[in-house]
Amino acid sequence: MKSLLPLLALPLLLSSTLAPAAEPAYSKTFQPCLDNSGGVTALMHHCISAEIEVQDKLLNANYKKLMANLTAERKNSLKTAQRLWLKYRKANCDFYYDPDGGSFAGISAGNCKLDMTANRAQELADLAAGPI
Repeated sequence: MKSLLPLLALPLLLSSTLAPAAEPAYSKTFQPCLDNSGGVTALMHHCISAEIEVQDKLLNANYKKLMANLTAERKNSLKTAQRLWLKYRKANCDFYYDPDGGSFAGISAGNCKLDMTANRAQELADLAAGPI
């Protein structure tokens, strides 16, 4: 019977580590800001930039929370991963800024940065909350 216990526990372990990540939550002011922009590009850009700041603060708080629970070796791994993620986010979102895209190019690039930042903030929160 003892040899069956690890097999019986496997589905429970897999369900906790393979559970889908929660969707990122934007601040309560973000959607109303966009709604009130009237589709004016400069106002939309302001809303997106403000929300990027909110999500970036959340990302940094979640990063620190996760780092506090890691061994030295895992901390180094997370630092490396985060540095590479920052480079990837920049390169990826720079691509969205199409020089021939007109005034909407900045919105596309901003949306890219916002979405990636919010998703990473949520990913770090999920890692900090669960088994690593």
